[in-house]
Amino acid sequence: MGKLFYYIGISLYSFAIRVAALFSPKAKLWVSGRKGIWQRLEAAFESEDAEVIWMHCASLGEFEQGRPLIEALKLKFPKHKLLLTFFSPSGYEVRKNYDLADWVFYLPMDGPGNAGHFMKIVDPKMVFFIKYEFWYYYLNALKQSKVPTYLVSAHFRPNQVFFKWYGGFFRNILECFTQIFVQNEDSVHLLDFCQVPVQVTGDTRMDRVLKISENAQSFPVIDGFVADRKVLVAGSTWSEDENHLLRLMQNDDLYKNYCLIIAPHQVDAAHIKDLENRLSKINAFSYTLYSRLSQSSSKGDQNKVLVIDNIGMLSSLYKYAHITYVGGGFGAGIHNILEAIVYKLPVIFGSKYQKFQEAVDLHALGVAQSYSSYEELEEVSRFLANSNNYSQIQAAAEAYIQEQRGATDKIMEVLVEEV
Repeated sequence: MGKLFYYIGISLYSFAIRVAALFSPKAKLWVSGRKGIWQRLEAAFESEDAEVIWMHCASLGEFEQGRPLIEALKLKFPKHKLLLTFFSPSGYEVRKNYDLADWVFYLPMDGPGNAGHFMKIVDPKMVFFIKYEFWYYYLNALKQSKVPTYLVSAHFRPNQVFFKWYGGFFRNILECFTQIFVQNEDSVHLLDFCQVPVQVTGDTRMDRVLKISENAQSFPVIDGFVADRKVLVAGSTWSEDENHLLRLMQNDDLYKNYCLIIAPHQVDAAHIKDLENRLSKINAFSYTLYSRLSQSSSKGDQNKVLVIDNIGMLSSLYKYAHITYVGGGFGAGIHNILEAIVYKLPVIFGSKYQKFQEAVDLHALGVAQSYSSYEELEEVSRFLANSNNYSQIQAAAEAYIQEQRGATDKIMEVLVEEV
């Protein structure tokens, strides 16, 4: 019965997204990116005789988790070729030219015919699914073909369907993996029914953000903007985050000697214009955009707020911070906080963070501070203004980083033993 409902569910999803493509640019990319997919796959693999490693990521965030593993696999198995697939346009459209992948494709929609046809064309020798991808027909085909298949950096929670009384079909999907690598011990305990090995290796994203921080860029115009002030760097912000931050910057008791760098999640013209409109109504301080600052020869330190109106800078911007803020906590969930934590800094975010294991762990350690109202945000700011509290946070962040690093190496050790 579960299999029937699953098939109906994915069929309805496929129909719904085609209808949505009439109105949604993202859905349109999802559909158009899969047009002619079988001809393109067949052409790519028609004369291929190298052994293929296949990695599947839902979107861009999962790619960042898989990326350290891709780099390690390419070094360990240089004669193998790598196929990278995405489910979402937000992953594929950004990484379709990723240089370490020999091929990058959208994953055809799951189904008994599609999975079998895909396996026949690609014939993978080793497969990695990153974090939250559980496509029954693909995984079952891999199991039937006895292809080693791994789930990487997984994080399980008690409220997921696997652990419901009606979740038997989905529990069986987990049995298709050769091994499951999880982020924490809680996930191991939840999977105590599982007949495949489950091992705690941590989150491979930590390896990725550490590498990024070691090669962080410097921006001379931002050095000029910052001058001798402390900096609050706010990354991946949405409107509600920004409204709280702009109000906070007007509190001279807490942030008189600070400047604010905002890197919004959306940098389209409409959002930047809206943010500018909100900033222009504040008489307490002035602001500028990075695009304007970069065109000016004068220092921008007369402005209190700098808006980053491009993408690609955020991971390096955190190195300028004294305090960091990560957006999304008043919407679907927070964005990547590890990019900030890797600099051993306190991070602030909104109240919706419980789905993210690193956020839960860091909140428990006191490194991350959450709030649900502006008044609570002020309380958090007062807490961080205490030098003793700040020093303790830095030490706790350092300890967390050291504990979490090396997930990629742990996974590779297992693969080397099995291959």
